[in-house]
Amino acid sequence: MVITVPICLLLVVAGLAVYGRAEALGDARTTRAEVGLSLRVQALVHQLQRERGLTNGLLGGESDFRTPLVATRERVDTALRGMRTERAVEDVIQRHLRRLPAIRAAADRDNADRDNAGPNTADRAATLTFYTTAVDALNAVDPVADTATRTDRRLRDGLAALRELAAAKESVALERGLVNGVFAEGAFRDREYLTFTEVRATRVAALARFRQVATAPQRAALKNTFATDEAQRATAYENQARRGADGSALRADAGTWWDAMTVLVDDLYAVQQSVGDDVRDRADRLRHEAELGLAAYLVAGTLMAALVAGLAAFASRSLTRPLGALAEAAHDVARNRLPATVARIQRSPQDHEEFLPPAEPPDTSAAGPLGGATEIAAVAASLHQVEHTALHLAAQQAGLRRNTTESLANLGRRNQNLVRRQLSLITRLEQQELDPDALAELFELDHLATRMRRNAESLLVLAGQNPPRPTAAPADALEVVQSAVAEVEQYRRVLIAAVEPVRVRGHAVADVAHLLAELIENGLNFSPPTEPVEVHGWYDTEDDTYCFAVIDHGIGMPEEDKERANARLSHSGEEALLSASTRFLGHLVVGRLAHRLGEGAQVQLFDTTGGGLSALLALPGRLLAPAQAGPATPQPARPAVSSLLNGFRAGVARAEARSTQGVSS
Repeated sequence: MVITVPICLLLVVAGLAVYGRAEALGDARTTRAEVGLSLRVQALVHQLQRERGLTNGLLGGESDFRTPLVATRERVDTALRGMRTERAVEDVIQRHLRRLPAIRAAADRDNADRDNAGPNTADRAATLTFYTTAVDALNAVDPVADTATRTDRRLRDGLAALRELAAAKESVALERGLVNGVFAEGAFRDREYLTFTEVRATRVAALARFRQVATAPQRAALKNTFATDEAQRATAYENQARRGADGSALRADAGTWWDAMTVLVDDLYAVQQSVGDDVRDRADRLRHEAELGLAAYLVAGTLMAALVAGLAAFASRSLTRPLGALAEAAHDVARNRLPATVARIQRSPQDHEEFLPPAEPPDTSAAGPLGGATEIAAVAASLHQVEHTALHLAAQQAGLRRNTTESLANLGRRNQNLVRRQLSLITRLEQQELDPDALAELFELDHLATRMRRNAESLLVLAGQNPPRPTAAPADALEVVQSAVAEVEQYRRVLIAAVEPVRVRGHAVADVAHLLAELIENGLNFSPPTEPVEVHGWYDTEDDTYCFAVIDHGIGMPEEDKERANARLSHSGEEALLSASTRFLGHLVVGRLAHRLGEGAQVQLFDTTGGGLSALLALPGRLLAPAQAGPATPQPARPAVSSLLNGFRAGVARAEARSTQGVSS
């Protein structure tokens, strides 16, 4: 975030600069195109001014103007056709020149009638006003009036000079056409002299404004234009016209006046084209400078963006690389070193004391990518210290856990040896006792000692030790159930129901009997004293398993508690022992015994029909041995047992489905 904000601000500033140069380039190109359009408009204006003068002279009576007027009209029409694509100029043409054919026709008729001594049909003043209005409208078309490139002073002055020169040229051309008609007529009529003086005043004012904004070469060109012989001759004719203010007759050759003024107008047009070329050259120079500026800004922006990206990547890597190394080291401690240390401690002999290496400071030479970041180095040192402390704590916890486990195992073995000796002594006493009452008490004592042996074996199971009760020969399923019943206190409440004949292999007999005893005792503890606990056994040919069912009709178990209990029965690791409450140690004993029986041995809890809880132990076929006797007639299982088996199969299917989903995900 600290790096991102300045980088974003810098890129925004660079983007604005590039945008400004791009906008300047667009303005320069637009100005260049619009200056060209303005010069084309002035070319049309120049021809219209010429047609206006010739038409006014023709209406004044100079028939010699007919031939040059025809050629001028053709040039005007050609210029008009070239302007059709320019919308702004086309709108002016539609508004102010749509009557041009009618004006031309009226002028031609008037000249013809004059030749035939007919009446005058065209009004010379109205015709002059028509052309003048059209020329003024075209001069008002200024496509570069609002361009942003006019912020350049030279370009702005050039555009202003071009406009003022256009106004001065229009005044001269208007004066040429007006006085041309006056000389052809021989005198001023109506308000013509007033128009003449206004036109001269407009010309003088426009030329004065032009000199203020024009460059020295442009002013020199204008001065040379008015210093020619034709200009001097035009000035003489103009002074002669000024003496006709009272309407007196003017004796001047209209053709000579036209020729002199036409040269002056053409010279002014040449000056106007020169000024336009200067403006266009300046616009080209500005466009070129804008292109170079934009290219420079783009290159600089690209280099700056690349530099900023490189600096950001370098800064990011200077932070992420050491932090990634620290994270990798922390993961290595959590996933490899710490578990390996704990496992090594647990595997070490009991009398061996595990020593950890002393804490060493991290290698600062390996922190080259840190770039002298002392804060990151301090974090690395702190993490190293945390790692060493965690290893020491883990070693202490592992040692304590190992010592606790070994203490439990040692205590269990001692109890087991004492109980075994006690059982041997009780057996000898039973063999020597003849008194039935005393013998019954010895039987009770034998039963209590048997329970004590099972508790000692359960302690060894929790400690991860194999109790030394191997059985070499296989045992019948009924014998296994009876052995399990003999190890519970309230054995009189146990009802051994239908147990189909099957033989359990010798190495699994002790564990199966121990497991069934835990399940039977659990059912006895959580069922009413008057209710029996049933034990069933049957062979399931469909799954090739032998099932033992312990069914009680007690208080049962809520669904959530039952799910947690089944989880404890299916997990036999050390984590389950550490996280389980002491009141559920019996579940852990059952789970570890089932795990020790191998793959396929499962224990699950189900609700008993009518109330209570049922436990189902399924033994795979590899733990079974063929029965010695002939095949007995299978006894039908009770309905509750049948539903229990169906529920067990559904539970196994759900467990397999969840396992498959977990692997796929």
